[in-house]
Amino acid sequence: MMTNSVAFVSGASRGIGRACAVELAKAGAKLVLAARDRVKLQETAALIPGASVVEMDLANPESIKEAFARAAKEAGSPITVLVNNAAITKDTLALRMKKEDWDSVIDTNLTGSFLCCQQVLPGMMRERWGRIVNISSVVGETGNAGQANYAASKAGLIGLTKSLAQEMASRNITVNAVTPGFIETDMTAVLSPEVKEAILAKVPLKRLGSPADVAAAVRFLASDEAAYITGHVLAVNGGMHM
Repeated sequence: MMTNSVAFVSGASRGIGRACAVELAKAGAKLVLAARDRVKLQETAALIPGASVVEMDLANPESIKEAFARAAKEAGSPITVLVNNAAITKDTLALRMKKEDWDSVIDTNLTGSFLCCQQVLPGMMRERWGRIVNISSVVGETGNAGQANYAASKAGLIGLTKSLAQEMASRNITVNAVTPGFIETDMTAVLSPEVKEAILAKVPLKRLGSPADVAAAVRFLASDEAAYITGHVLAVNGGMHM
């Protein structure tokens, strides 16, 4: 149970982020929900009594600072669980990729997540307890044609996870990553039936994952039961990559 925890979930307006927020609330955490779309955030908040909502643009360092300042004020206590979930894609072959498409994906997915970690670490260090769970991706481990920027950002999150885990272990702060495979979300809804078929051919469990599959892994890593797990990369991919 996480009855004394305040959990901050980025990208909580839909999909995996929404599922993670709901799951952490069920475990007893007080939730702060962050994303760019306030209307969608309110839809998530309607599922979680007492949840706070803050607008945040991960590509904007000032927006991140303001969001965490508001979150701390509304929660009334330090954030002790951070789920870095928000991410964007701008897919195209590397040969054609514009620098701004590279920069925006790296700035949002990797730099933005790093800045979120910086915002919560002082409070976690004072509390001498904390959980950071970074949502990476199977493509951060395997690469993927047409996603050089996205795969690089997600691989970077794995390196960030392992480095922070080493830096923060003495303060009883664990830092882990979850690497979802292909999950039924808005991102995968646009895939053609042919592409989905090709993906499923590579998945031993023969189905796409659900946001709930990822949320269960996040809830575990944020719990006391995972107190001796840090710097770990937990694959939730149906066996697609082992």
